[in-house]
Amino acid sequence: MNELLILMMDPKGQGGGGAMNFVMMGAIILVFYFFMIRPQMKKAKEQKKYIEALKKGDKILTIGGIYGKIVEVNEDATILMEVEDGTKMKISKNAVSHDASLNLNQN
Repeated sequence: MNELLILMMDPKGQGGGGAMNFVMMGAIILVFYFFMIRPQMKKAKEQKKYIEALKKGDKILTIGGIYGKIVEVNEDATILMEVEDGTKMKISKNAVSHDASLNLNQN
């Protein structure tokens, strides 16, 4: 048992390794925050603002890949969307991916 403790000791007798590990861990957390978490939060905020601003006549793309035009915006967080052949679909506002006015053919 004592032999195991001797093998686990720092050979030079320096004890500053713990503080350095703490600093490195903090640096890794900062890198993750600024390069991964913060941009995701910004994108989610912009998406929420876009969904709240949806109005009649907007051309949209759903997360399922369906292109359409908003016919009606309801108070229960749903919209009535018209697709190309005139079919109307009731979908959740959260199912809207992004603005598709540039992607649709202008007929």
